[in-house]
Amino acid sequence: MLMRTDPFRELDRLVQHLMGPGTWSRPSAMPMDAYREGDEYVVAFDLPGVTAEAIDIDVERNMLTVKAERRPVTKADDVQMELSERPLGVFSRQIVLADTLDTENIQADYDAGVLTLRIPIAERAKPRKISIGVGSGRKEISG
Repeated sequence: MLMRTDPFRELDRLVQHLMGPGTWSRPSAMPMDAYREGDEYVVAFDLPGVTAEAIDIDVERNMLTVKAERRPVTKADDVQMELSERPLGVFSRQIVLADTLDTENIQADYDAGVLTLRIPIAERAKPRKISIGVGSGRKEISG
């Protein structure tokens, strides 16, 4: 049997127990990291124990929505649960994306319980050099 004395963990588990698992109408939050890597914006979500088929990614205009569901693993009839800290239910996260991102070309990868989205920076948002024309095309108006 595993014993632990962490009052904050116990409080968190009590709150989760009282509120119940996330549902489609009231999902739980999922942890994430977001950073820029070269010409891409990268967002990584922690979803351990979730199958790729249970993840739903939507983009509408500039709103990115990620939903996932972790279901309990079926156990034999003679199994007695001693400790259950891994949250079950529905998880969701919404992110407002900047207009400078190319939402048409988002790439998604799921490996080792981490969903990684790579969103390219739009061409119009990248720095560019402006050339300057020199006077040969100038005309004066005389009156």
